[in-house]
Amino acid sequence: MGYNQASPVMYQPGPVGPAPPEYGGPPGGISPAPVGVPAVVPVGVPPGLEYLTQIDQILIHQKVELLEAFIGFETNNQYEIKNSLGQKIYKAKEKNDCCTRNCCGSLRSFDMKIKDNMDREVIRLIRPFRCVSCWCPCCLQEMEVQAPPGTTIGYVKQDWHPFLPKFSIQGANKETVMKLEGPCFACNCCGDVNFELKGKDGDKPIGRISKQWSGLLKEVFTDTDNFGIQFPLDMDVKMKAVLMGACFLIDFMFFEKVGEANQRSSVFS
Repeated sequence: MGYNQASPVMYQPGPVGPAPPEYGGPPGGISPAPVGVPAVVPVGVPPGLEYLTQIDQILIHQKVELLEAFIGFETNNQYEIKNSLGQKIYKAKEKNDCCTRNCCGSLRSFDMKIKDNMDREVIRLIRPFRCVSCWCPCCLQEMEVQAPPGTTIGYVKQDWHPFLPKFSIQGANKETVMKLEGPCFACNCCGDVNFELKGKDGDKPIGRISKQWSGLLKEVFTDTDNFGIQFPLDMDVKMKAVLMGACFLIDFMFFEKVGEANQRSSVFS
């Protein structure tokens, strides 16, 4: 998986017709899909997520914040979300205040807005504040995923385990749809870290979330991370969006630098 620069994906495929009023779409309707893209979108796809129906891989790149890199002042995390060709399909930005970011570090609660390339918010991620401790089941992490904002489509919930990072990918009614399991030590010392995606029974892998090695200098001196998400092409598009939320939660839990020592949290913290 790479991060090639390419033209952003400006239009979501979909049938021609009036765009939802909440998105202020043009009177002529949604712009036509590119050549080779199906014009018919499955029923029940949230507005703005149509493009996810055609892909089985997402790349997420955290943008380098110079203020954070040079003086250690924690800023709102920002990400670019791309397809396998390196085309930007979404952008994500954390919404938080200065005190919460710098006092609570990687444990902080936040709202994250995910927008398309026309600056329409299509997904909102909500993470409540939780302490991190594998010894206390009442402190497990969770995240709510909304698409469109205000409509819950799923949850990411940490499952208790003394050694392994485990998560349940849940639907809107909190029913478990898939499981996610990472390695005992979620740290990428010169290599990728893989979180395996499995069915709800935890059997054979069907995909993965990978924290990718960025190189020694970036890993040591910056707080920028690269992730790849792989899933079945025919997966429910809402669950694809929830997996994006799981990726951001994993980033904050295990790969966000905390404190002046630039130490990252782990399943044992």
